[in-house]
Amino acid sequence: MNILITGGAGFIGSHLAERLVELGNHVVVLDDLSNGRTDYIQHLQNSPQFQFVNGSVLDASLLKPLIEQCDVIYHLAAVLGVKNTVQDPLKVIEGNIDGTRQILSLAHAHRKKVIFASTSEVYGKNNQLPFHENSDRVLGAPSVHRWCYATAKAIDEHLCFAYSDKGLPITVVRLFNVYGPRQTYSQYGGVIPRFITAALTGKPLTIHGDGSQTRCFTYVDDIVSGLVAALSPNANGLAFNLGSEFMIAIRGLANKILQLAGKSVPIQFVPYEEAYGPGFEDTPARIPDLTRSRTILGYHPSIPLDVGLKQTIRWYANELGGGGKFAAEKEK
Repeated sequence: MNILITGGAGFIGSHLAERLVELGNHVVVLDDLSNGRTDYIQHLQNSPQFQFVNGSVLDASLLKPLIEQCDVIYHLAAVLGVKNTVQDPLKVIEGNIDGTRQILSLAHAHRKKVIFASTSEVYGKNNQLPFHENSDRVLGAPSVHRWCYATAKAIDEHLCFAYSDKGLPITVVRLFNVYGPRQTYSQYGGVIPRFITAALTGKPLTIHGDGSQTRCFTYVDDIVSGLVAALSPNANGLAFNLGSEFMIAIRGLANKILQLAGKSVPIQFVPYEEAYGPGFEDTPARIPDLTRSRTILGYHPSIPLDVGLKQTIRWYANELGGGGKFAAEKEK
């Protein structure tokens, strides 16, 4: 199968590219390297089953032949991160919606299946847990920029389902707090990368808020398994939660990372207003209902948090100790 991955040199995309190549597919990665890195896919470059294209999903002349030549598109390219959401909402809104609209329009013209990476953020601050795929979206006022990423991704989903109604085979996957090797500060707000890097460099771990907020962190290999399962025609026209059901408070996560890393540094608490400015709102808890994903995709996340964190800590220790790109970034 010929597969195009937008954002395929990034954190999740590079892991997905690896898995798809291992399964015998021909993979083309399109990435403008705004978040991705060539060293994440360097080990794939010599494979005849792999091709890297440096470019943007907003470049229609570049995108059109890539879509014509593929069988399936994984659309992972996105503008994300809490800092972007709060500080540059226009970049987040336009960057996400314009790129998705272009992908869907070309995919529809050439009848290519699309697997769209959405986010648990679309559920907003709904307090009816766990979130199932038809749960209500509960958001703050449009004047609160914190919600622009959730809104942009929800509009992307509306576009996906509108094209599905027109016959485009499309699957939406909502990802819950993915972590693992290759995730850096520039991606997904990065609480786990922040904590691990602070622990390994002997700096205080900074918690935004009081640390009582809970999340279900999901190791990237489990997410990739769900993304691969979404190739099934049975997934067409549907949204799926992909995540873990193991819930942990952010304060507990900080302590666990210190324990697993064998480090003893202070934990400091910073009010949301100080970290992100006045009016920032957080969600107290996010838990996915995985019933649909289990039933249709056969999705069963299997990597315990301790195991995934140990592997992630090992990767960061190597990056920091080896003076690689990540270490260089942190010195800036």
